Amino acid sequence: MTHPQDGLLKQGALSLGLRLSAQQYEQLCAYIDVLLKWNRVYNLSALNTADDIAVKHILDSLAIVPGLRQCTEGKTARLLDVGSGAGLPGAVIAITYPEITVCCVDASAKKAAFVQQLAGSLTLGNLQSQHGRVQDLRGSFDVVTSRAFSSLADFCVSSRHVLAPEGVWLAMKGKRPEVEIAALPSDVEVFHVEQLKVPGLDAERCLVWMRRASGQEC
Repeated sequence: MTHPQDGLLKQGALSLGLRLSAQQYEQLCAYIDVLLKWNRVYNLSALNTADDIAVKHILDSLAIVPGLRQCTEGKTARLLDVGSGAGLPGAVIAITYPEITVCCVDASAKKAAFVQQLAGSLTLGNLQSQHGRVQDLRGSFDVVTSRAFSSLADFCVSSRHVLAPEGVWLAMKGKRPEVEIAALPSDVEVFHVEQLKVPGLDAERCLVWMRRASGQEC
């Protein structure tokens, strides 16, 4: 059965240079339905229409996938999504990039429970959910992402213990955050600020790529 947002997602993904399978589009549409259902009770997102979720959540998250694929291609990579909320961008990455293992962490129990439920209902074996603070998390991740989580400095400092030695931080931002970049600690360097064009969204978006000062560029 065709989902009302299927065409919107397909057109957006193609404009980003992403070729997704029919199953992946079905999973993205199912994500919208599950989020709307949970949102009526748990208020996981300020967005409450399918079209808004499709553009401002799904396509916004999809915009980072092309660069992520280029960076991790051919590697068995683990990604941590900090302050993931309703699984953004982590769950979207898990759906559209099944070769990568994604762990979403959030301090909100209801949001962590939602991502866990989502992984089960969509049969996403590469998606995990953790309830808690990133500061208390253990492990090693090749990529650590955030979307509207905190300042760049707080993001890097709170997650540096779980970033692999040659790993990268990817922070989704609106306008290029010059003040935040200038406030980064001396052992963190920005090696690329990628301008993102989110289909259907008339707003500035960028992706700040960071690494330890002695790291290697993707």
